[in-house]
Amino acid sequence: MKTPIRRVLPLALVACSGVAMADSKAEIALMKEVFAEIQPLSFERNREYCGYIGYDEDGNLVASEARRGRKSSCRAKDPVNIEVIVASYHTHGAFNDDPGSEVPSPDDMEGDQAEGIDGYVATPGGRFWYVDSEDMVISQICGLGCLDQDPEYLPYDEKIATSYTYDELVTWLNEE
Repeated sequence: MKTPIRRVLPLALVACSGVAMADSKAEIALMKEVFAEIQPLSFERNREYCGYIGYDEDGNLVASEARRGRKSSCRAKDPVNIEVIVASYHTHGAFNDDPGSEVPSPDDMEGDQAEGIDGYVATPGGRFWYVDSEDMVISQICGLGCLDQDPEYLPYDEKIATSYTYDELVTWLNEE
């Protein structure tokens, strides 16, 4: 895999009505397009889909082709169309009764941190998350139903926060 080159200025998160917003509208718009395309496949096949976003040789923001993963994991391939990787992306498959499927996992955060990039995650409930691997914080860009939602999705009784530090996430998941 290419050694990812982390951009000079990582995405900054700004709280807005309790929901985090990444400062790159272009990244968010691109990810909404990518997730609109792959979420239905993720639900139908109950598999994660993953890839990268970054800049091509002409400086255009682009996404790599999504790769089909397993039920609860996905390893993206080396992107042939990206010169500078800025973030990973992946879906969380079809709805299941685990509230943990509605948040990025500690493994998701650790993987992005190890690669020196941030990440975007789409959940079965249609939540859209941003993983800040520098500060090890996940934040919802937008909540339940913001992205395509699995037709089988049933809301949980459990309240899912709009952001978690790595340690808060580990604690919350261990309480489940």
